Amino acid sequence: MSTLTRLLTAETFALVPGSRHQELVAGEVIDHVPPGGVHGVVAAMLAALLIQWNRQTNQGFIGVESGFVLAHDPDTVRSPDVYYVRAERLPKNGLPEGFWPFAPDLAVEIVSPHDTADEVQAKVGAYLHAGTLAVWMVYPTTRLLVVHTPDGLARTYGLEATLESVAFLPGFVLPIKDLF
Repeated sequence: MSTLTRLLTAETFALVPGSRHQELVAGEVIDHVPPGGVHGVVAAMLAALLIQWNRQTNQGFIGVESGFVLAHDPDTVRSPDVYYVRAERLPKNGLPEGFWPFAPDLAVEIVSPHDTADEVQAKVGAYLHAGTLAVWMVYPTTRLLVVHTPDGLARTYGLEATLESVAFLPGFVLPIKDLF
């Protein structure tokens, strides 16, 4: 006897109580282990640096752990640890109360020790396929930041490197050591 799994839509998923550490992937709810201390501190530091840049430039919106609808039928809702959305992409009715109806311009994921390589690649692929301009995967254990872009390239920045000249973040400069 087989069991049919009913796929959820983004709208139904938004109504699920207690979905704080869950994402919707191709209509199925995926549970996540709550992040640890290092994860939280690195995410907060990067968000703070982006917010500081944005206060000077007023280019868009920086946030943390908000849901973005990346695909429909079946629906996928991902929640990056840190994100950026350019101001000109803001929906006409303002900041969404629910999930963002599109992919962020920048999605940042802090990679935890329990994340598998397949999970990391699936997240990168989902964001880029949905239109994200760059996905930054931050690896606290090895103190690396890897930038994935739609052209299929992955650029790795070590502790002594500086990330700059990001077209959609004009003037933003990130010395990688500032994250750790």
